[in-house]
Amino acid sequence: MPALSLLIKPASGNCNMRCRYCFYADELDNREIRSYGKMSVDTMHTIVDKAMEYGDYECTIAFQGGEPTLAGLDFYRDLVAYVTAHENPKKLKIHYALQTNGYLINEEWAAFLGENHFLVGVSLDGLKEIHDRYRLDAAGKGTYQRVISAIRLLEKHQVEYNILTVVTAATARNGQKIYNYFKKNHFGYQQYIECLDPIGEEPGQHEYSLTPEKYGEFLKSMFDAWYLDMRSGTYVYNRYFENLMMIMAGQQPESCNMRGVCGKQWVFEADGSVYPCDFYALDQWRLGNIQENSFEEMDEKRDELGFIQWSMRQQEDCQKCRWFGLCRNGCRRNREPVTAENTNRNYFCKSYQMFFEYAYPRLREIYQLYMAGRIRK
Repeated sequence: MPALSLLIKPASGNCNMRCRYCFYADELDNREIRSYGKMSVDTMHTIVDKAMEYGDYECTIAFQGGEPTLAGLDFYRDLVAYVTAHENPKKLKIHYALQTNGYLINEEWAAFLGENHFLVGVSLDGLKEIHDRYRLDAAGKGTYQRVISAIRLLEKHQVEYNILTVVTAATARNGQKIYNYFKKNHFGYQQYIECLDPIGEEPGQHEYSLTPEKYGEFLKSMFDAWYLDMRSGTYVYNRYFENLMMIMAGQQPESCNMRGVCGKQWVFEADGSVYPCDFYALDQWRLGNIQENSFEEMDEKRDELGFIQWSMRQQEDCQKCRWFGLCRNGCRRNREPVTAENTNRNYFCKSYQMFFEYAYPRLREIYQLYMAGRIRK
C-alpha cells in the first residue's frame, strides 16, 4: 500500500480573505451545502483512528481551506497531542503540513508550527502590486504586507516553508520579475499552480484568466531564469521543473497533475465528508463520511464512480505527440468534461508544446548535470 495522504479542510471553505480567483469558493457555489463550518475534534480523532488502521508505513496529514487556521490553534494542539498519545502498532510515521494565506500567523502560531515540524505552504503571488490585485481581505484591502510578516515569523521560528503562487494573467506577464523577487528574498522553494476559471464556464473570460498562450510564455520566461541559476550551481526548487527531472529519470512524479492519471487522494470536509480530489469536492463525487464509512468502503465508492479510471483515458493524437511522455495531458481538471467514454485535450496543451519546443535541449542539459552530481540541493 502506498503512503497515505490526507487533505483536511477543518474550517470548510470559510476564509478571512476574498481572493478574486478562488477555485474553492466556486466549488462551494456548486454544491448543495456551501459550508460545513468547523470540524469537531471528535471528527479529527476519527480520521486519525481510521488512518492508523488503514495506513501502512507513512501518513501525511495536510490542512487546507478555505483558510485552515480559522479552526484555531487549539484544534491543532489537540491533534498533535492525540497522535502522540495514540497507540500506533504499525509504527506509522506521521507528517504534518499546512497551506495558509498567512493572514493569522503570529508568534504563537509560528512557534507551534516550528516545534511540531509542520511543512507550511504560504500563498504569495509575487510582487506587491500583483499579489494585492487579487488577494484581498474581507474589507477589500491588499494582504501582501500581512503575508510577508507571516513569512518572517516562520523564518524566525525555523519553520520549513514553501511559496505557492497562483499563475494569473498578471503573473504570467511578470514571470522573471517574480522569479528575481523570490530569489532576492531567499524564497528557494517555489510552486506555481495554474489559475482555474469557474466550473462550467468557457475559459479565458475573466481579467485574471490564464490563457494557454500566456501560460506558455510564463513557463518559458521562468525557465530561462531558472536554467541560468541551475547551470551556475545555484539550486532553486521549482516544483514543475523538479517533477520533469523525475520523469526524465524514469521515476513517478510526486505531483499528481503530472502523472497523466489521478492518484488516490482523500479530501475531508469539516463534517467528515470525503472526496477524491480537492478540485472535485462536489456532491456528485462524495465518497462517504469518515464517521460512517471505512477507508475500504470509500475506496469501493471511488471505483464505482470511476474517478481514477476515467482519468486514464487519453486522446489518440495526444499519445502520438512527441511531448506526451513529459506532458501526459496534465491535470484532469483541465481536461473537462471527462466521462467514461471521453476526455478532452488539456486546456493548456498549447502551453506545454510552446514550452517543450523552446526549452527541451536545455532541460535535458540540466538533467544531465543532475545525474553527473554537478547540481546539489
